[in-house]
Amino acid sequence: MLDGSPRTPLLEVNNIEVIYNHVILVLKGVSLAVEEGGITALLGGNGAGKTTTLKAISNLLKSERGEVTKGSISYRGEGVQSLDPAALVQKGVIQVMEGRHCFEHLTVEENLMTGAYTRKDGAAKVAQDLEMVYNYFPRLKERRRSQAGYTSGGEQQMCAIGRALMSRPEMILLDEPSMGLAPQLVEEIFGIVKDLNEREGVSFLLAEQNTNVALRFAQYGYILESGRVVMDGPAAELRENPDVKEFYLGVSDEGRKSFRDVRSYRRRKRWLS
Repeated sequence: MLDGSPRTPLLEVNNIEVIYNHVILVLKGVSLAVEEGGITALLGGNGAGKTTTLKAISNLLKSERGEVTKGSISYRGEGVQSLDPAALVQKGVIQVMEGRHCFEHLTVEENLMTGAYTRKDGAAKVAQDLEMVYNYFPRLKERRRSQAGYTSGGEQQMCAIGRALMSRPEMILLDEPSMGLAPQLVEEIFGIVKDLNEREGVSFLLAEQNTNVALRFAQYGYILESGRVVMDGPAAELRENPDVKEFYLGVSDEGRKSFRDVRSYRRRKRWLS
């Protein structure tokens, strides 16, 4: 477990701006760092810029007519903005997209094997990693011959994470893993993420709207609002911050509040005043 003390970051995003279609400014000077061997949470509501930040790092913006126009992104001290996504995967960084993207017509096992496409270390090691994935996701082993499109939402999320693991990543950019899943499945997915982090040494940058669960599993967090980082700190401190408790966890010193009670929060956030 990381203790929040300074370390050399594995990934550094420095003051980036992202523009879509040459005119729409989405990210406005976003900076963040991910320590090696850690789980870092990128938090915020829908439209805050979390997915755009991940796509800027994984170089997937061009397919959506987006581009990083200012700032820099480095991995292990090397600038990676000019790399194509496949080259970044070979360096150890892979993104699991929002929405549990699977090849629906392929079986679960065929989906997993596509994650090993860029590897050159031999069939034996690929087979070993496939068994490792099945150990973490035993449900996938049970469904390995089923078409991915006919599996449940939770199984598809597990399949997407397992496919990323088959590339032997050092870092996974995980986008909204809790979306559309029942609370019990969310806990299961996050528990596996924690195990992968602790046992396999995989670092995670986790974009998530579910602030409560994300801050329980992450060591450090950044909060995005309207394309800007408005707060960051160790997860334990963010969980106790009164603004975070009120505006993201729905709890204040007076007790739990509903969204209706705090819907005017944008005008009242102390960190934006």
